[in-house]
Amino acid sequence: MLLAIDIGNSNISVGLFDQKRDLKFLSSIDTDSRKTADQISIDLMNIFSLYQYDLRDVSGAIFSSVVPPINFMMVKALTRLLGKPPMMVGAGIKTGLNIRMEFNSQQLGADIVSNAVAALEKYPAPIIMIDMGTATTIGVISEGRNYEGGMLLPGVNVSLEALSRRAAQLPAISLQHPKVLIGKTTEDCMRSGIVYGTAGMLDGVIDRIREVLPQGEIPTIVATGSNAPVIVRYCRNKVLYDKYLLMEGLWDIYQKNH
Repeated sequence: MLLAIDIGNSNISVGLFDQKRDLKFLSSIDTDSRKTADQISIDLMNIFSLYQYDLRDVSGAIFSSVVPPINFMMVKALTRLLGKPPMMVGAGIKTGLNIRMEFNSQQLGADIVSNAVAALEKYPAPIIMIDMGTATTIGVISEGRNYEGGMLLPGVNVSLEALSRRAAQLPAISLQHPKVLIGKTTEDCMRSGIVYGTAGMLDGVIDRIREVLPQGEIPTIVATGSNAPVIVRYCRNKVLYDKYLLMEGLWDIYQKNH
C-alpha cells in the first residue's frame, strides 16, 4: 500500500492507496511546523488506528509540501515508521510535465505539480485547473503536457479573515452556502458576497483564459481543494469538482519514479 501526504499551509492531508489505486481513507490534521518527528509519528499512528489499517502493510510513501520547515521532520518520522525514506515531490522527480515558466521550475509548488499530473491522467487538455485552499491557484495546461502558467489569489478564508479583522463591526464567519443572493443580515451579506463574489471572479478569469487559448480549443475546467465544493456550484461555467485530485497525483508521480 502507498501512503500519500500533502503538507499544506493550513492542513496536512494523509491518504492511503491500495495496489489498485483505490483510496482507502483520506484524513486531515492541522499543519504545525513546531512538531517534532515523534509527534508527527504519533499523529500518523493514530490516523492508522482510527481507520483500522496497519502501518506494516505500507510498502512506500510519497509527500508534497509547501511548508519547508516541516519537511525534515516529516522525512524523519516516515523513515522511522516505515523503515525507509519517503519520496518527496521536488527536484529530480519525474512528473511528465513540461513546465513553461520563466522562473526555475523547482519553484512551482509541489501541490500544483501533483494536481497537474493527475488532471492530465483524468481529463482532456487543455485544462484550467483551480485549487482552492489557503490560496486560490489557477493553472493552465495545454496540449503536449505543457504547464503554461497561472494565477495566484488570496484564498476564500484568507479574504474572510482579513475582512473581519480589518473592519471593526464585521464578525468572523464560517464559509457556508449563502441563504440568498441579496443578504438581509450582516452575516448573510458577508457570506453572499464572498461566495458569489468568488464564483463571479472565477467565471471572469475562466472567460478571459478562453479568449487567449488557440481558436477552437475548449478547456476542461477542474477544481479541487477544501473550499471548492462551496464555491463551484455557483459558477456559471461548468466546473468539475475533484476532491481527490492531489492525492491521485501523488500516486501517479510515485509510479513514474518507482
